[in-house]
Formats: sequence, structure tokens, C-alpha cells
Amino acid sequence: MMLDIVRLEASAKINRQRKAEFGQFLTPTSVARYMASLFPAGSLETARLLDAGAGVGSLSAAFLDRWATGGFPFKQVEVTAYEIDDSLRRHLSNTLKGYAERLNIGVHLHSRDFIEEAINQIQFQPRNRFTHAILNPPYKKISSHSRHRLLLRHVGIETVNLYSAFVALTVLLMERHGQIAAIIPRSFCNGPYYRPFREFLLNRVAIRNIHLFSARDKAFKDDDVLQENIILLMECGGKQGDVTISTSTDDRYADYAEHTHPFERIVFPGDSERFIHVPTSSDRNYIDLSKAFAYSLADIGIEVSTGPVVDFRVKEHLREIPEPGTVPLLYPAHFVGQSIKWPKIGMKKPNALMLNRDTEKWLYPNGFYAVVRRFSSKEERRRIMVSIVVPSTFDAGHLGFENHLNVFHHAKHGMLEELARGLVVYLNSTVVDECFRRFSGHTQVNATDLRLMKYPSRDTLISLGRWASKHDELTQEQIDKKIGSLI
Repeated sequence: MMLDIVRLEASAKINRQRKAEFGQFLTPTSVARYMASLFPAGSLETARLLDAGAGVGSLSAAFLDRWATGGFPFKQVEVTAYEIDDSLRRHLSNTLKGYAERLNIGVHLHSRDFIEEAINQIQFQPRNRFTHAILNPPYKKISSHSRHRLLLRHVGIETVNLYSAFVALTVLLMERHGQIAAIIPRSFCNGPYYRPFREFLLNRVAIRNIHLFSARDKAFKDDDVLQENIILLMECGGKQGDVTISTSTDDRYADYAEHTHPFERIVFPGDSERFIHVPTSSDRNYIDLSKAFAYSLADIGIEVSTGPVVDFRVKEHLREIPEPGTVPLLYPAHFVGQSIKWPKIGMKKPNALMLNRDTEKWLYPNGFYAVVRRFSSKEERRRIMVSIVVPSTFDAGHLGFENHLNVFHHAKHGMLEELARGLVVYLNSTVVDECFRRFSGHTQVNATDLRLMKYPSRDTLISLGRWASKHDELTQEQIDKKIGSLI
């Protein structure tokens, strides 16, 4: 607990701008201890531990505490810690010095840039390898033309964030069967930007454990960090087997639960995107079980795209309310439940867009569309929220869909009414939401995610749409019961 006081005091002295610059949020003791507990005891006499982005030393301390209390059989531990922040490094030095006074450890403390140092070791010192690594890497985007990005490419790493760069470099610095425990954002589990990193990781490590903090604002609550975090235990060069998935709401672990799953439930066979799913119960989802949900959008004959209208690019053509010569411009705020409220007077966004040569290329013909909001808040019950666009709502030949919407369409035209209504029913079901949450830890719903999901057949969707058209407003219970009947 003393180290937690040091962590809080040190964190309070770092201003927000500096935190953003370094992207480092310090690890609570409870999280550090849990991470250290994940390592198998093994039989090594000497452990070589890497702690990159070490902060005040919470993670190394947790590892050394486990060793000191008999949790590991080591006779000696060599600790290599990197911390670029001068004030944090002073605390880190004191932390490790305290352990060195009573344990048989060697300490190698570095102030240099971990990425540059690691790449140098990988290229020119291939024999210096670690047996263990415990990481809370920095979280910050890497510019595509930055020095870090160019250096990483020298060792075959293509990634967009410091946290994934730190993890990838750590993998390359490990001995065969070396163990890595890392707490990182869940964002890498899906999406096109992290696909090279997922490929890199899954080709080199076996995932042994995944722990999910289900509350997005709890794991780093002292730093007001709002994101879903997972803790990974990985074995470098190991043979992939079953994976233990555990969950807790927060770092108190009061509601801790775990289940074991075959790897094919974590990364689906044949998935070219290599999405990493995190099932949170032992129950199989309907979509896992049923061959009824086995079709791609291409099989159904429809597409999904991000709304093409970026409002700041057509600023001079925006109109607060409709007027002659305009077409409806639809934002997420226009969609209420499964229906549309347009125009919406008094909202901060415009309701219309002038129709002219500059704007017509961004518009779709009026028709039936299924529309998904790209962003949802953490308070909403579902991540995927779908509404239907009905052409009779608008006295216009064209529609504008703003960039914060995803639009299901047929070759940039409307769909058959029953098909659109069937998509709305399916995508608004609880089982689809549960399936989506397995691989997506953020509130953004990308068109790529929707494109890679599996769907019922076209005929089944049309049948669902005919059923839906007989009801004024479907309840969640009705939707879920109907989807359940397809099994």
C-alpha cells in the first residue's frame, strides 16, 4: 500500500499535458499483484524480468513480492526497467533499491527511449533475452511518418500505438517460452488498424489468460481513464491451447469469475481479420451455435458504408432547417429508437444540405436503409443500435447520411423494404450485441466490424422483415424471442 501512496503522489504532480505527452498511467497495486499472480511458477534458477515504462515500479515490486513470499523458485532475479520520466524514475530507483537491500537481485535501470533501445538489442544483441516481462505500456498514437514508426518497421512491426509497439518489441526480446503479462486497452482486438499487430502477436505467442475489466472507468480510475482494459498472459513460442477468460468489474476483483474456452472461440477459424473475442460466460451464443447465421453481406447482396457526408467539408452548403433546394441531412440525433425524427428543430446540428454539383456526389437516393450509429455511450444497453429509414418520411429524391452513421445499402441505393426491416430486427437483438462485445471493447461501431459479422440468409431476413412490418413498435423481448426461434 505504501507504493500506492507514492504512485498517487507522483501521478498528482504530473500535469495532464505531460501525461498526454508520455501516455503513461500508473498501475494500482491491486492490478500489479493480480498480474504477477498469473505467471506460472516454473523451475528457473534465474529470472530475467523486463518492465518497460515502469513508472514508480509497482509491477516489478509485485513480481518481486511474489518471489519473496515463495511464489517462485528463483535463486536470483535480474530486473531491467525503463522509465523516461525523470521524476518517476527517481521513485522507481528507490523502489528497486529497497528490494536490492534484502533480495538477491540485479537492477538495470534505463532512462533511454525503450523503442530505440529494444530495436538496437533485437538487431545487434540477439543473445540478451528475458524470461519474464510485466508491462503497463504507454498509450499514445504513433504518427505514420514518425521516427518510432520508421524504426519499428526495421524489425517487422507495423502498428499505430505505443502500447502495441511496446508489446510487440517485448515479444521479440523474450526467450522461447518466456512469459509476458501486460495490461493494455482492448482496442487492438478488432478493427483494421490493429490487424498487422494481431497477426504479429498471434503468429508468435500463445495466449494463456485474458482478464477483462467490465467497467471502463475503474482500472485506472485515479487518472480518469475511460476505456476497456484487458490483462493478457502470453507465452512466447508456446503451443496454443485453451484460454482462461476471467472478468471482474474493477480492480477489487470482488465479483471475479473465470471460464476456460477452446482457442477457436477466441479467434474464429478462417477469420482473415484475426479478431480476438472475449466470451464472458461459459454459455455458447446463438450465433456460435446456429448455421442459420452463417452468411456474409456479399451473400445477402447488400453493403455497409460509413455515412459519406463530412459536415465541415460542406459547411457552406449546410442549412439549419429545410428550404427549397435542400435535401434531408441525417445525424445520429435524428434517430430515436427504431424510428426517425426529422427535422429536429433546436438541435445543434443542421437538418438539411443544399443539393448542387458540389454535394450530389455525397448523397444517396431516397429509399429504405438500415442505419447504425457509429458511437454509443457506455450507459446505453446495446453497442449496436439500428434504425430504419423509410422513404415516405421525406419529400425528397435524395438523402444525406452524416459521417457518424453506418448505412446498409444496395449499391448506394435503397433496399427492399422487408430486407431493411429484417436487418433492423436482427441487428437490434441481444445475441448480436453480445457477439459484438466479444471482440469490440470500445463504443465505436465501425463499418468494417459490421461487414465482417455473420448474418441470416437473405430469405430469412426478408421473412423477419415481413414479421416486423405487422407490428408498430417491437419490444426487446419480442425481438429476442423471434431471433431465438431461428435456432
